[in-house]
Amino acid sequence: MSRKIFNYSKLVLESVSFDVKLFTKELQKAIKLLLPFEIKELKTWLINFVKEKPELQHSLLLLE
Repeated sequence: MSRKIFNYSKLVLESVSFDVKLFTKELQKAIKLLLPFEIKELKTWLINFVKEKPELQHSLLLLE
């Protein structure tokens, strides 16, 4: 079940990436729902995802 939440979280983050506030809110939700090892995976994914989206790069601070 947890893997489904991880994949769903990525899908939601991709779909709301047009709005910085919404993206941040959804990322905070994902952090609350995911297991510690999934948060590490999400961080890796997020680093790659925001490389070309400088407006979202501040969201990496939420994962520290």
